[in-house]
Amino acid sequence: MAFAVTSSPAAISGSSFSRSSASSDLKIPQIGSFRLADRHATVNLSQKRCAVKPVNAEPKSNDSMLSHAATTSAPEVSEKVEVEDFDQLAKELNNASPLEIMDKALEKFGNDIAIAFSGAEDVALIEYAKLTGRPFRVFSLDTGRLNPETYRFFDEVEKHYAIRIEYMFPDAVEVQALVRSKGLFSFYEDGHQECCRVRKVRPLRRALKGLRAWITGQRKDQSPGTRSEVPVVQVDPVFEGLDGGYGSLLKWNPVANVDGKDIWNFLRAMNVPVNSLHAQGFVSIGCEPCTRPVLPGQHEREGRWWWEDAKAKECGLHKGNLKEDGAAQVNGNGATTESDIFNSQSLVTLSRTGIENLAKLESRKESWIVVLYAPWCPFCQVMEASYVELAEKLAGSGVKVAKFRADGEQKEYSKNELQLGSFPTILFFPKHSAKPIKYASEKRDVDSLMAFVNALR
Repeated sequence: MAFAVTSSPAAISGSSFSRSSASSDLKIPQIGSFRLADRHATVNLSQKRCAVKPVNAEPKSNDSMLSHAATTSAPEVSEKVEVEDFDQLAKELNNASPLEIMDKALEKFGNDIAIAFSGAEDVALIEYAKLTGRPFRVFSLDTGRLNPETYRFFDEVEKHYAIRIEYMFPDAVEVQALVRSKGLFSFYEDGHQECCRVRKVRPLRRALKGLRAWITGQRKDQSPGTRSEVPVVQVDPVFEGLDGGYGSLLKWNPVANVDGKDIWNFLRAMNVPVNSLHAQGFVSIGCEPCTRPVLPGQHEREGRWWWEDAKAKECGLHKGNLKEDGAAQVNGNGATTESDIFNSQSLVTLSRTGIENLAKLESRKESWIVVLYAPWCPFCQVMEASYVELAEKLAGSGVKVAKFRADGEQKEYSKNELQLGSFPTILFFPKHSAKPIKYASEKRDVDSLMAFVNALR
């Protein structure tokens, strides 16, 4: 069995382009450019091909998805199929270093694996790959809406590591149809999922069809509400690889168990180039219209799609790793059963009746500050310490500090009557005014919250 390498003219309306400066002696087959010529065996759940070696192949001009970046070499894969339990491998590597995990991934899959690079701190993956001493490939999704700083960073990374990043582009016809029908910024009105599906998810799907495994920079601490169970290696539950079907693609997450601060310590220690946006307060970096700097007390993912609820802050690239609300996590009222947060004797827990009565009062004996929250929300979780500290500082001051759980069956009421837009929402109920005042800033450190209270009481 062998693979035929195909080539097509570079065009944005396809999925790739070839840099005119790429030299003809680079041995980098393009992601998505392999076509199965003959198949005698299938790869399921825990199987992989082995004995990969390069052979020569003549380029053809046809309707293949990607143009060939620099060469016409393709891997020949023997008929031998090696069965491996990747669940067991994930357990064995759970306490391994990112370098060890990266080395294992590159060793097992050779030229059939590539690093997904977003242009942020996941440049650490490229550094780890370089340190293994093994050949590696890197691809990235160019959505057409990235920051100028990110494009310059791509160029810097290519020069620093002497590599060519294999860029994937959205289909021009799909982008044109979306923009003509809904405008350039429709995601601010009806959510980002449709735009991400056109500009990111579909190009990624095409890229992965040319691979048997990919490497991502997912970390458990990036989004505690959705990524807290990311394993270091897994059968990809969503996307398909070269052979097609479930189980045809492996997903490696070498830094799944690493804290963000440790990633940055590594980057500094190795003098790795970083995106200049990080110095401007950006932590999680995506498309320009949907990314902004984070403020004190905010979780890193709050810089993404900030106008949406916390559980919507994923683009779909890692849908299979998202922690969903299963039967064991949701009670009969539709509210999740995670452990409660904002637990302090200095805090008042308001029931639905309690918050309704507070809202109806035209004159109160004391002012109140109330957080509308959901315990599963990572942005509520990250401000817990600040809010509890605020409650302790305001104890006995004439300002009551309270919380009201506003998810589940309380969400509709909270949106209609309490100005809930997303979690967390903070309201101040003045002593001599019926209407609550919504805290507009996203600075949720204790000093900012205290300044808000002091300005109103």
